[in-house]
Parts: sequence; C-alpha cells; structure tokens
Amino acid sequence: MTTTMLHAFQRGWRVVAFAATGAALLFGLPVQAQVPAQVVPQSREQITLSFAPVVKRTASAVVNVYTKTVVRQRSSPLLDDPFFRRFFGDNAGPSAPRERVQSSLGSGVIVDPSGLIITNYHVAGGAGEITVVLADRREFPAKIVLAEERTDLVVLQIDAKGETLPFLALRDSDDLEVGDLVLAIGNPFGVGQTVTSGIVSALARTSVGISDYSFFIQTDAAINPGNSGGALIAMDGSLVGVNTAIYSRSGGSLGIGFAIPSNMVRSVLAGLKAGGKLMRPWLGASGQAVTSDIAATLNLPRPQGVLISGLNAKGPAARAGLRVGDIITGVNGREVDDPDGLRFRIATLPVGAAATLGVLRRSGERVSLSLPLEAPPEVPARDEAMLQGNVPLSGAKVANLSPALADELSLPTEAAGVIVLEVARGSVASRLGLRPRDIVMSLNGADIESVAGLRRFLSRGSSDSRWRIAIRRGDQVMTLVVG
Repeated sequence: MTTTMLHAFQRGWRVVAFAATGAALLFGLPVQAQVPAQVVPQSREQITLSFAPVVKRTASAVVNVYTKTVVRQRSSPLLDDPFFRRFFGDNAGPSAPRERVQSSLGSGVIVDPSGLIITNYHVAGGAGEITVVLADRREFPAKIVLAEERTDLVVLQIDAKGETLPFLALRDSDDLEVGDLVLAIGNPFGVGQTVTSGIVSALARTSVGISDYSFFIQTDAAINPGNSGGALIAMDGSLVGVNTAIYSRSGGSLGIGFAIPSNMVRSVLAGLKAGGKLMRPWLGASGQAVTSDIAATLNLPRPQGVLISGLNAKGPAARAGLRVGDIITGVNGREVDDPDGLRFRIATLPVGAAATLGVLRRSGERVSLSLPLEAPPEVPARDEAMLQGNVPLSGAKVANLSPALADELSLPTEAAGVIVLEVARGSVASRLGLRPRDIVMSLNGADIESVAGLRRFLSRGSSDSRWRIAIRRGDQVMTLVVG
C-alpha cells in the first residue's frame, strides 16, 4: 500500500468514525470515545528517532566496578579425624583455614565531577580491593567513603588527579510515572557497557525484601547480573535510580527489575556531606498496612495507609498529635500504603525540617499533623555488658534499647527494655535458645527496664532456685523456665 493510499484510508476512517458518532447522537445511543488513527512516520526524522543522543550524554558517567576480597575458607573437617588422616597421610595436616581471592563485578555511577561514585553495597561493601574502570577504559583504584548495608548503597571515591569527570545529576524520583521511558546502563555478565530500554513498570514496590528500606522502582528494561549499581536514566538524561536486583528463576532478565530511587541516593550523599554520618528522622510509631478486612471494619472506602498500633510516648509522632488507631495516609502529599513505604518517606527527609502527615481518625475526620524531623536519640545510653557467672543469661551481651539503637537494628523505635546483642557459642544463654535481638522483659515477674536493673536482679539470685524469664522475640512473648 502506497503512502498516498494510507493517507486516504486514514482520512476515510476518520470520516466514518465521525459519521458513526453523529448517528449515535441522533438516535440517542451511547457515544464511545474515538480511537485516534495510527499514523505512519511522516519524515525521515521520525523514522530515525533514537535514544542515541541520551546515551551519548550519559554513558560516560557509568563505570565498571571490579572487586577482590580475601576469603578464609576451612579445608575439609574430615582431616581433623586421625582415622581419615591415615588414608591421606600426615602431610595433609590439620584443617587450617585457607585463603582464596573472591572476585566480583558490577557497575557504578559517577554522581560528582570530583570522582564520587554510587554503587550497591552487595557489589563493593566489605571488598578488600576495588577497581573502577571508566567508559574510556582508564582504571582507578577506589576506596569506600560511605557504606550503608541497610539501603544497599556504597559511595566510592577515586582520585581523578584534578580532572573534571562526567557525572549524572539526580532527578526527583517522585516525579516518575508508570509508563515513563527509561534506560538501564551497566555491565551485564562482564561483556562491557550495555544499554537497554524499557518503561517504568511500577512504583513504590515494597515487598521485595532486598534492603531494610524496601521501596523500589520496577522496570522492564533488561537488567542482568553485573548491572547492579548501574544507572536507571530518564529521557532527560538524569539519574532516577540505581539498578539493584531482578526477579528471575533462571538468573537472566525476565523483565522484572528493581532500582533504588534517586531520592534515597540523595539522602546517602547528604550524609556524606554531613561528615560521613547518616542521620535519618524517626517517627516514633509503628503500625500495619490497612487490609481489605481492616478497611471494611473501619468503614473505609478502600484499603489505604498505615494503621498506627504503637507509639513512643516521647517520640515525634506522639508530640505531633498522632494517636493509636490513627491511619497515616500520606507524607508531604505523597500517599503511603504500608509501613515500608512510610519508613522510606520519612527516611528520605532531612533532619531539622518538618513533614506534614495526612491522617485519618477513627471518627472519619481527616487532619494534617506537623511532624518534627529529628534524629532518634541515644537515650538511655547503651551501657553494653557481657553477662557472666552462674546466672541463666551467662554468655549474652546486652544493652539498653534506645530509639537510636532500635533504628540501627531495624526494630520498632517505640520498643524499650534490655536487648540481646550477641550470644556466645556454647554458653548458658546459647543453650537456653537465646538469640540476638531478643528483648528481656522480666525476671521472676519483675519488669526489666535497664541493664543495671537486670544485673541487680541476677546478682540477688532466685528464692526458689528457679528462674522465669520473659522474652520478646518479634511479635511473640515467650517464657523460659530455668532451674
């Protein structure tokens, strides 16, 4: 079919569509929305539309990251047994740990012309030797200047000898919409820099379980092993995310990839500028997602928000006027649907400012509360202690649980009491089944509020030679009886 024929067909289709609409109006029939005609490219410029200009502006800011880590690996434990050494000989020696070098590769993004590079923690965190290879194949040793496993992000620094390096500016990732075109640039499978295209498939994915702050951009741009730490780029050439993981049953791309939003990257870089210490606000409240059942019980039109079930009496949320039973529906005008989304929204805001919480009361009233953005305090002081002696918790390292420590351990910040940090192998506490992150609530019916109080009660001993220890583990409370 010639171009002239196509144009005539399109013009005729539009006339027929208009006539059908006129008939519907004339006879009172329902009018359907017109479907716009598909149009073939009208010029050479339209035929040759390409992502090449965006790639040329951005690809030089995406780097390869190679790491080497010395891993101590124990040889076969069978060599500890004299019976087996009879067969292998005494030259086999004891099963002393052996060292081997573990190599990995990933990608990274230059975010500052001085040589600051952002990548994933699982790419470079804990590595002994890190090499960054630029797009022009130059290699630089890199050092970690900030690492945060909770966000799966690491900031690297290379010495560019005063050279101004190409970099990507960070865009507000909240401006993204489902359906936006994006490019993923990285080094999949170590084949070299590769560009793939796709769209934003979903926003605010929180049930991925990759990091503590689970809130991801989902894209169908092909992401494969080696892409981790690479750039997710918008059509204006800005960085909207750091490619982090894929959903796959085979190890290859199935069109479900996840990227850390650039707003989280920005908060990590802000921590670097603040002296390398990340300070994030705390809410001082915990809750659960509003399910369909909860929405029906509360006569809500739809499931939405986070139902508050716990408050720290001295926390920012309580001082802002939040109550148990309230539903937080948004932060600064952005909707939240579950606790992970709420944590992300709070975590990306700067300490010292204020946020506006959209709240739905049990009465049905909608209110706005001003939340002061404060760093979680280390009150009470940790007072870490290793319990020893002839006591049932011997071998447990404990500390006072403050909002700062709770936040560090990813526990509800309204939690209080004495928390178990470590349990020595083979100790009394270990044999009792005690685990790190357990909270000691009471001894023989007496509430335990501090490490000093715990040690005082243990030193007194038990009147009937039996100990009853109440432990909180997650959402469960258990009682251990020792005697």
